[in-house]
Amino acid sequence: MHVWNSLEEVPADLGPTTVTLGNFDGVHRGHQAVLTRMVEDAEARGHRAVAMTFEPHPKAVHDPEHPPLLIMGLDDKLTFLEETGLDGIIVVPYTLDFAQQTPQQFVRTWLVDGLGAARVVVGRDTKFGRGNAGDVDTLRALGQTMGFDVEVIDDACAISESGRRWSSTWVRELLEDGKLDEAAEVLGRPHRLRGVVVDGDKLGRTIGFPTANLDVRAGMIPRHGVYAGWLTVLDARGNDKADLVAGVALPTAVSLGFNYTVGSEGLRVEGFVIDRDDLNLYGAEVAFDLVRWRRPMLDFGSLEALTDALGSDVEWCRDVLQLD
Repeated sequence: MHVWNSLEEVPADLGPTTVTLGNFDGVHRGHQAVLTRMVEDAEARGHRAVAMTFEPHPKAVHDPEHPPLLIMGLDDKLTFLEETGLDGIIVVPYTLDFAQQTPQQFVRTWLVDGLGAARVVVGRDTKFGRGNAGDVDTLRALGQTMGFDVEVIDDACAISESGRRWSSTWVRELLEDGKLDEAAEVLGRPHRLRGVVVDGDKLGRTIGFPTANLDVRAGMIPRHGVYAGWLTVLDARGNDKADLVAGVALPTAVSLGFNYTVGSEGLRVEGFVIDRDDLNLYGAEVAFDLVRWRRPMLDFGSLEALTDALGSDVEWCRDVLQLD
């Protein structure tokens, strides 16, 4: 899959294409269903399947005081979009100047001249152009004059087994409640936090639970507490020891929140890799894929009580992750 960050990077001989556009936050099962169907249709027509997404999120530009709570960052979004079979993705730098284009200017510049669209796939509530003046009817009218077809997505393929529509809003609700199993059902995969391993207090090492402290760069912070999950080194970033386990999913007990027992300041996200106390992951970019929530963060009153609780947490994680 090709990723382009401007129209200048798009090859001149790309077309014809089938194009869709959206924010795709979470790349949940609704997105997956629609995109997979679009890819299959594009292949049948001899088109390249291309998605257009925006960075940063438009709401963060129009209302910077109240930016949206995003499920995932751009890197993970691109990774999971690729899994749908798309031929290419264009990441549009979203600015206030970009938002001033009329619907006609946007369609002509980006879809027709830029991406060679022969077919455009959109949802029924799609809005585009200055002041969201363009809608599905506008797009159809422009398609007739500019030479592309328009398909309006049928939401039926994006409905869950429970009858609720797959949505990013639903995922956020579940993450806030600590319902990681249910969130994974909507996402089609565990929820991911991504960041760089940084120095911590090193207290865990003194009580037998050395942890990798994550400076979270992307991924919605879910309900605070203890989780079972997996740690994967995505980029060793020059750490030779981390490079030895790059790409390997390591079973991990994750603590997310405020460490009340020892009074550490600030939100901490740290993972104890089970049965691997020899790891040195400092500086590496890693992912925490969270599988299940166990309990809230608590004040145990003493290091001894905390150590006992962590031991119980690890045994619970072993069971959840089916390590024995």
